[in-house]
Amino acid sequence: MITPVVHPRHRRSVQAVPAGSALVVFESMFGSTRAAARAVARGLHHEGMTVRVSDVSAAPQHLTGEVDLLVLGAPTHAFTLSTPGSRQAAGQQGAPVGRVEIGMREWVNDLTWDAPPPDVAVFDTRVTSTRLLPFAAARTCRTLVEQRGLRVSTRPMTFLVAGVHGPLLGGEAERAFAWGKRLAGLSRLTRVIAGRHAADRTRSNF
Repeated sequence: MITPVVHPRHRRSVQAVPAGSALVVFESMFGSTRAAARAVARGLHHEGMTVRVSDVSAAPQHLTGEVDLLVLGAPTHAFTLSTPGSRQAAGQQGAPVGRVEIGMREWVNDLTWDAPPPDVAVFDTRVTSTRLLPFAAARTCRTLVEQRGLRVSTRPMTFLVAGVHGPLLGGEAERAFAWGKRLAGLSRLTRVIAGRHAADRTRSNF
């Protein structure tokens, strides 16, 4: 992700915009994606955002216009998002039953929202042996989100786990925290730009 650069002349405008609200939704079989999601949430909160973190099985299916940023995180199953079959296999390896019933794919497909829609950021977790492969859960998630008509505001992020059962590799939680901080700044800057465009449209009507 490219960190937004704010010209000193515009820094006061960005600081004047409220930090905003974020919803972090995660799918996690064995706890590693949950740990990454919580670290991202801490980074968002560090920058002043109001943050709610939810397992995908308990996340709201309808978003109000009060959610400025939606962050989605999921584990990589066979180079993509989980399926009922892959979640069943995870259950056979010890994943709790409640984590097998619904995945990120189903949740995104059923999601509805009020205007204005939130910006979206996506991340995945994957084992180190697949770290360089382009096909993973976050890429699929981004495609699904964009097909639903929402805007993904930045490139997908990946956090590495030691194996199927985790945990996150050393330093990955810190990377997730730093990414959350950058997402908060990007969300704020996006709302500044949107506000200016709205003001310009209003002036052009007079």
